[in-house]
Amino acid sequence: MTTPRRGTPDFLLLFLTFSLVCFGLAFVFSASMAYEPNDPWYMAIRQAIYIGLGTIAMFFCMNVDFRKFQKWVVPALFVVVVLLLLVPIIGTGVNGAKSWIRIGGFFSVQPTEFAKLAVIIYLASIISKKGDRFQDFKRGLVPPLVVIGFICALIMLQPDLGSTMVLVLCAMLIIIVGGAQLKHVFYLSAGGGVFLTLVGMIYYIATDGNSHHFARFSAYFNPWADPKGSGFHLVQSLYAFGHGGLTGAGFGQSIQKLHYLPEAHNDFIFAIIGEELGFIGTSLFLLAYLAFLWRGLIVALRCQDTFGMLLGVGIVGMIGVQAFINMGGVTNTIPLTGVTLPLISYGGTSMLTSLAALGILLSISREYNKPEKERETKKRA
Repeated sequence: MTTPRRGTPDFLLLFLTFSLVCFGLAFVFSASMAYEPNDPWYMAIRQAIYIGLGTIAMFFCMNVDFRKFQKWVVPALFVVVVLLLLVPIIGTGVNGAKSWIRIGGFFSVQPTEFAKLAVIIYLASIISKKGDRFQDFKRGLVPPLVVIGFICALIMLQPDLGSTMVLVLCAMLIIIVGGAQLKHVFYLSAGGGVFLTLVGMIYYIATDGNSHHFARFSAYFNPWADPKGSGFHLVQSLYAFGHGGLTGAGFGQSIQKLHYLPEAHNDFIFAIIGEELGFIGTSLFLLAYLAFLWRGLIVALRCQDTFGMLLGVGIVGMIGVQAFINMGGVTNTIPLTGVTLPLISYGGTSMLTSLAALGILLSISREYNKPEKERETKKRA
């Protein structure tokens, strides 16, 4: 029996992915030059290693039929839950969040990043299996919401508000595209908003308002009210964009990365891009990023398989939502939450997960790039 040939992956999506990854690596090097005074290549080399591992994961996923991930969803969720349960016990704390599990003295993993992809696969799988029954609130929508709520609760124990927001918004996108009734989505959103408000009020009273989450929220309205405290990150970030001006200071010429702007190579790398490339260069970067997201969305929507389409939309949503939250926070468009800029920021687990997810998206693209004869044969079958 002859095994059906698979089509070629979407070349434009592959090209845009590696273009952004290479661009990000260059700016990780630029933004981290002063991080290790004796070794300006320290962060860039580590990031290159993560990119290499992520590329291997991407090509592996790209050469696996995307439908097989549907069979692996239960083991994936089990592993993610175990890792999230281990984080509060053996995790390493950074900037007030205990989100990493250190492996040896060189590598560390952030289970939250794996959780995002696992939830996307889970939602795409359960929605495609339920079909029209997904529109029923109790039997269709509630069960996956319980799973998502449980995972979000484990992430908030760290606490990691930014990743929780990304996961919730991405899940909401898949649920809407998956055919849930909009009135159910509206009621859940309204109820969730009221619940979060009450939790926020209780948390505020319990901490007497002395929490870095509330400090970040207040800094959003006026970062210059406390420029050396809660507003420090935002003020330094906005200084970077101001210094960049129209044409930028030039690659490698950022002043803010010289220990003025914390996490310059990570959460605030977009500010360094703005400082060194200016408004014109940053606009071109944003256009390239939008082209990448648009191409990914086209790949997802072209898929005739419901699971593949929802999976692809979820992957694009995961990257797009996180990019918006990162850039929105850095520019003070929305409150700062502290998430990486996918494919650009320094971060091993984020890079590994993003490239693996894009490998799945490229696997989906191979479905509609099959030879015409094989597509026709499949239709007749």
